Amino acid sequence: MRRRLLLATLSVAVTAVLLFGIPLAIVESRLQVNAARQQVQRDATTVARTLQGRHDARLPTNLSDVVNAARSLPDRYISIKSTRHQPISFGQRLPASRSIQASAATRNFSVTVEADDAVADAGVTNALALIGSLAVVAVSVAVLLAVLQARRLTRPMEELAYAAERLGSGDARPLGRRYGVPELDQVAEGLDGSAQRITDLLAAEREFAADASHQLRTPLTALSMRLEEMLAAADEPDVVREEGAAALGQTERLAEVVSQLLGRSRRSSGSVPELSCIDDVVAQQVVEWDPAFRRRNRKLELAGEKGLRAYATRGNLAQVVATLLDNALVHGGGTVTIRTSRTPKSVVVEVRDQGRGVPAELAARIFERTVSGEPGGTGLGLALARSVAEADGGKVVLVRPRPAVFAIFLPRGQEEAEEPVVTGPA
Repeated sequence: MRRRLLLATLSVAVTAVLLFGIPLAIVESRLQVNAARQQVQRDATTVARTLQGRHDARLPTNLSDVVNAARSLPDRYISIKSTRHQPISFGQRLPASRSIQASAATRNFSVTVEADDAVADAGVTNALALIGSLAVVAVSVAVLLAVLQARRLTRPMEELAYAAERLGSGDARPLGRRYGVPELDQVAEGLDGSAQRITDLLAAEREFAADASHQLRTPLTALSMRLEEMLAAADEPDVVREEGAAALGQTERLAEVVSQLLGRSRRSSGSVPELSCIDDVVAQQVVEWDPAFRRRNRKLELAGEKGLRAYATRGNLAQVVATLLDNALVHGGGTVTIRTSRTPKSVVVEVRDQGRGVPAELAARIFERTVSGEPGGTGLGLALARSVAEADGGKVVLVRPRPAVFAIFLPRGQEEAEEPVVTGPA
């Protein structure tokens, strides 16, 4: 590309020099010839007027006078005709093809002067040499400017091509440079915008994969527990049927989670929050998680108000409660209590345990992705719980770091909000 720019600029410069230089050379040549002719004409006029002046002053006009008048005109052939004298000439006559002639006449004299046309040729040569020098300088300047412009344009083009190649290979780092050329800057901005969109898409895909793996883990864990209970109670048909029904419920919940994740991947909501009974969701979670706590010699208790209703998607609320219970099972200690209550605008579901709680340095960042209180933790559970709750218009907060108390705030229905607030036992 650099070579093409240089050749194109050089071609334009040479063409411009030829278009202006050739007519200028022709005009200058004619001007030099005309100047030589005018000089010869002035010489003839000077000799004629000199002779006429001497004649009018009654001074002698002999050959010596003519010689003295012609000494100031070297390389000239002079022919003089007089009304009172014989024609005389001075100098060597030149061939007509090589001479410039001019005549001047007065009352008594007629003078013809011839000069070698080399006088005009010398002026033309000097003019052409000057024009040629200016043309060479103009072409040289054009080449220099072309080199500088080629460097200014080709380097950004190479960088843009490299950035486009990186973008095509999956490296979505933005170029982050501008060159002061509007067209190139527009291309750079387009590449940076594409890189940012690709980065966002890749980040969304990574988040979706992480969210899917984490959200599927909870129902799969519960399903595994139910299957273990079924195996342990294989000799008791009633227990097997109960555990089988619970396992079937877990399977349906797993299918619902998959549907929700697919809905998130399409950027559309798979369900609309509706006025739901909080007791049913909480009771379901107690049934599902109680075996896991019992195997670790821990208790799972339910306390607070009954009959509360709030706007929530049952599957989403169950997922949030399950995430908080899983967090208390893995990171907490002692008895875990699910306590329900209400405020003037919200229904509150608290999950509290008696463990060592959240470290002080992590309390402000506990809901950020990748932040975990245990080595090897994914740090996705609480972040997902908060995002799922916010999708239904609720929120999850850390009420107390030690011992840990997490609370889910859900919007109340209009009828629920108009009822007086009754605080249950702590």
